[in-house]
Amino acid sequence: MSTRTAVVGLGWAGRELWLPRLARHAAFDVVAAVDPAPAAHRAAPGVPVHPTVDALDPDAVDLAVVAVPNHLHAPVAAALLARGVSVFLEKPVCLTSAEAEALAAAERAGGAVLLAGSAAPHRSDVAALARLVPDLGAVRHAELSWVRARGVPQAGGWFTRRDLAGGGVLFDLGWHLFDTLAALLGPARFTQAVGATSSDFVTAGTFSAAWRGDDPAAGDTGDVEDTARGFFVREDGVSVSLDAGWASHEEHDVTRIRVVGSAGTAELRCTFGFSPNRPPRPELTLTREGATTSVPLPDAPIGSEYDRQLDCLSVLLADPAQRGRAVAEARATVRAIEDFYASARTAHRRPAAPAPAAA
Repeated sequence: MSTRTAVVGLGWAGRELWLPRLARHAAFDVVAAVDPAPAAHRAAPGVPVHPTVDALDPDAVDLAVVAVPNHLHAPVAAALLARGVSVFLEKPVCLTSAEAEALAAAERAGGAVLLAGSAAPHRSDVAALARLVPDLGAVRHAELSWVRARGVPQAGGWFTRRDLAGGGVLFDLGWHLFDTLAALLGPARFTQAVGATSSDFVTAGTFSAAWRGDDPAAGDTGDVEDTARGFFVREDGVSVSLDAGWASHEEHDVTRIRVVGSAGTAELRCTFGFSPNRPPRPELTLTREGATTSVPLPDAPIGSEYDRQLDCLSVLLADPAQRGRAVAEARATVRAIEDFYASARTAHRRPAAPAPAAA
């Protein structure tokens, strides 16, 4: 039996990522969409489009795929969960610890299930890396980076407004990296976090994400970071370095995941997402005692991780053990992000060291 599904939000993600994939997936039947824009029905031909989630009938919808701007993620998802509609929520799951608790309360009250998570852990190359982790011995350290050459979301849009996005690249690309780390090593709370941010590219139109169809000349405002670099320690003792950048002086958009263990190091170099400005193919290596070997990877079309994510959703939806799991992982992630930003704010307030006296 197909999962009766509503797509909430018909912006780029809802329109380009979720609607077409859900429509062609045998496990799902798109029965409704929600978007307040008057022309939203054009994005979902043949599907009833409602202006608000209140119009969705909990008896006629098994799952709502929520793909709205960040500041609406938790409120919209909580409203649906409280009415008994299960939700798959795009990252970021929430913007604050308080929103995480509101989601937990709504999930309990409505008896529904919140499912969440990035598509990145469903990539075939990330899965290949995960298969190497048990052979690395005791994991000591992980390095995660996703740095674009040019990829700032359109200036003037909600992505670059802190009040609508919660933050900048850390909430956008960084959440994918946190989800990937949890998939590789298992979820865990972070006990320490230190970070620094910068905003050298966010208002420069020449560094915008042209591959998304953004207009480089549209707007020159933004009050969020375009680069975030941090160091974390998990409760299991694993240290984690994280580097997320919407733009840089690099040639390509590159994602790098490196896991260091007592018996070896595995490293994946690839490009998450849809940017065409990427190295020709992903590369996975395993290093032991000074010898590095390449690990074969299957060919995978760009974006196929979203189809694999959908393969899992209908199974997870029927699993009662999933209730509370997404919120628990979101608590750990958003708390790490809050601690990161607190550290970054402290660093920005610290006065610069005086210049050394001339000899």
